[in-house]
Amino acid sequence: MSIFAFLSKRPLRIALAGAALCAIPASIATTAPAIAQSEAGDLNRAVSALRQIATLKADFSQTDRLGQTADGVLTLKRGGKIRFDYGEDQDLLVISNGRSLYLVDYEVNQVQRWPIRNSPLGALLDPERDISRYGKLVQTGNPDVISVEVRDPKRPEFGMINMIFVRDVTAPGGLELNTWVALDAQNNRTTVRLRNHRYGVSVPDSTFQFRDPRRSSRRPR
Repeated sequence: MSIFAFLSKRPLRIALAGAALCAIPASIATTAPAIAQSEAGDLNRAVSALRQIATLKADFSQTDRLGQTADGVLTLKRGGKIRFDYGEDQDLLVISNGRSLYLVDYEVNQVQRWPIRNSPLGALLDPERDISRYGKLVQTGNPDVISVEVRDPKRPEFGMINMIFVRDVTAPGGLELNTWVALDAQNNRTTVRLRNHRYGVSVPDSTFQFRDPRRSSRRPR
């Protein structure tokens, strides 16, 4: 079972966590034209921009296909590490240690694990592998906005992610990741919008560890 299939069977607050892991807007669900040479350059710049992020913290707003929203803080570190923190009032954590993606539910003392490459987030955490091989540009009509769609046609069960970058000279590589939308094999759609980006902040590796609720009822702080 994929992470998205699991989330679709959980209560709404869990489904919201899935939003961090999938979605794509209807306006993008069209066939993109062939990538011209200049477009290929933008694709390479998007890969370079993600690779140049050593650390990042940003506030996020996440919306699922039903229009339900959740807010929190995203922490990302080079090496495939990511953490979605939904706040102290939510007994839920989505986290990656660079090898696996975990959904930690402290309410029911449950942990679910998926390989990173089996999630649309693989394109965000390992852009060299996924975007370079499976990415294509989608026309936006705005020269300051770059939209990259990533999917492996041989593995539709891994879903699809669309990342939207805005040109910003202050961001690594001159592009700032503004939004991503993911769609899983079950058509569960989620949109994540970032704001208040903070690059180069100190982020210890312990940020991407968690206390296993199957061994303790206390949530880590």
